[in-house]
Amino acid sequence: MPMTATSNFLVPNATFIVELVAFIVVLAVIGRFVLPYLNAALRERAERIRAELDAASAAKQEATEADEERRLALERARHQAREIVAQANRTAEQVVADAQSRGQAEHDRIVASAETDVRLARQRAIEEAASRLGELVLDVVERIVGREVDAEVHRSLIDEAVDALQRDHGEAPTAGAGAGAGQHP
Repeated sequence: MPMTATSNFLVPNATFIVELVAFIVVLAVIGRFVLPYLNAALRERAERIRAELDAASAAKQEATEADEERRLALERARHQAREIVAQANRTAEQVVADAQSRGQAEHDRIVASAETDVRLARQRAIEEAASRLGELVLDVVERIVGREVDAEVHRSLIDEAVDALQRDHGEAPTAGAGAGAGQHP
């Protein structure tokens, strides 16, 4: 059985027209009732996103400003710390210099005092030795000669011997030792 073409798909039939009218009605209903709500929701959402982006931008700006302030405060703190350390170093150097100068002055005073004490002790020792030497010489002479020697008569000889001893040690003659130097027996 041969098939005969009953309908041509290019020619619209009633189903197509009904479908087209239904499609237009659905589009009109969607365009009139659904689309305004959808557009309003989209606009509201876009505004919320824009507001959130603005808030994020403002927060980012505030964070940048806060970061800059923090960086400046940190730099000021570092600068102050460097100044404090430098001042402490200067103070320490001054304290050390003062201590060194006081120590040097004390050292010089102690050395000068010790030198004076040594000179005086040496002078006393030489004077004592000189007086003892005169006595010893007289004692030895008395034993050798066998008679008593008058110390006053021979004082000039004793004084010359003491002066010679003192010159040998780099000391000036004592006032008492040279007093009888012009007397001869």
